[in-house]
Amino acid sequence: MNPPNKTHHPVVILGAGPAGLTAGYELLKQGIQTVVLEQADKVGGISRTETYKGYRFDIGGHRFFTKVPEVQQIWQEILKDEFIKVPRMSRIYYGGNFYDYPLSIVNTLSNLGIIPSVLILLSYLKARFKAKLNPDSEPETFEEWVTDRFGARLYRTFFKTYTEKVWGIPCNKIRADWAAQRIQGLSLKKAVINALFGSNNTKTLIKEFDYPRLGPGMMWERAQEILEQHGSPVHLDTSVTRIERSGTQITKIIAERGEETLELTGDQFISSLPVTALVMKLDPPAPAHVLEAASGLKYRDFLIVSLVINQADLFPDNWLYIHSPEFKVGRIQNFKNWSPEMVPDLQKTCLGMEYFCNRGDALWGLSDKALIDLASREIVELGLVNNPQDIEDGVVIRQLKAYPVYDGEYRQHLQVLQDYLKTFDNLQTVGRNGMHRYNNQDHSMLTAMLAARNVLGENHDLWNVNVERSYHEEFTKDEWTSAKSLTPVRLSLEPSKITT
Repeated sequence: MNPPNKTHHPVVILGAGPAGLTAGYELLKQGIQTVVLEQADKVGGISRTETYKGYRFDIGGHRFFTKVPEVQQIWQEILKDEFIKVPRMSRIYYGGNFYDYPLSIVNTLSNLGIIPSVLILLSYLKARFKAKLNPDSEPETFEEWVTDRFGARLYRTFFKTYTEKVWGIPCNKIRADWAAQRIQGLSLKKAVINALFGSNNTKTLIKEFDYPRLGPGMMWERAQEILEQHGSPVHLDTSVTRIERSGTQITKIIAERGEETLELTGDQFISSLPVTALVMKLDPPAPAHVLEAASGLKYRDFLIVSLVINQADLFPDNWLYIHSPEFKVGRIQNFKNWSPEMVPDLQKTCLGMEYFCNRGDALWGLSDKALIDLASREIVELGLVNNPQDIEDGVVIRQLKAYPVYDGEYRQHLQVLQDYLKTFDNLQTVGRNGMHRYNNQDHSMLTAMLAARNVLGENHDLWNVNVERSYHEEFTKDEWTSAKSLTPVRLSLEPSKITT
């Protein structure tokens, strides 16, 4: 066996998704070198862009929208004029009909009919009356949270089936925290006002967003170029096997890259690995109660079947939500409607059929051919492709640990891990999986930016950075006063152009 490759770095970053690369980029601007270790063969994590025969597609679809100016600034610094403006359009498929989203009164009444619509309204009014009678009542589950805000009928009609398809567990087993994050600021009252008067102030319902012309992976491939051109390497196909510790210090990372063993020491460590994996790799092992908590956290896996269709135009949406339980597909992306450059032939269309599952279940275990056959059959049964012969090709991408699960026990398990990890003086965890928080790309970046500031001597509690605060502009007034006083080192961050 060859001797290990031993190196020392000021900061070692685990994971080359949006969080890890943002941390590296922010530190680079301050003249601090880093090394980034990534298990996959490309950067971006779940925000990467995959390519198949010239067709480019996202792992889930990623809008570039934020109310945090510092996040927006990073996007613009890295990609400059490579963004395009994309009009947002999505609909819900339920019961054989497509529903406009945001809500359209005429469309909804036409699809549901007058009587069901009136019953939904009465159910909503009943829920609001009940809430006023019990103003101190706090919902604990997703089912309670949605029912309190929208009424039981609307919950059963739209929310229940899709949510259980996504998570694979009953809505009364999902914590209300998830709903508060993912449906924040949205109410039936606001939706009706929006439908009637065209007002739209809810972040969830933005009408337009920025998007890299070659997909979100373009952002993170460019960030990788910048880091490497300025002496901060990004090692792909590199698996962290052991994280050595001594007292309250992380001392060394052991990683494998092909036949090569890497030993990396560092002054500071930033991890966007799934927090469960991080804890499990510690040596000496974490205490038994911490390991037990780590094994109690759950994730939802995900796979996407991308179909190449020999038709120029299928439907105008960026994506469709498939709420009807008779279909296994949960969401459908139309990548050409995100950017025309996502497809090499504008006479054809590439659709991403998204399936939510767990590794080891029946859906995950299907062969690629069986999954392509399933997706092809469902897209025809949905009426989105009329002629099965127009489906020319397909490819399957599997994504483990795509979504942290907010089940009934997650909060207590996460608190144990959080308390334990806070005892380390030179370790910070960032990003969606690093903090087991199902938040958006801008939140992951924000935690990484503050982690970088902590390396520079500030004292931000990353666990208190939550998605609600990061979506309000006043967040920056409180959190970034000292950060803005730092003057970046002047670097010529001009990487070569990424081509199609």
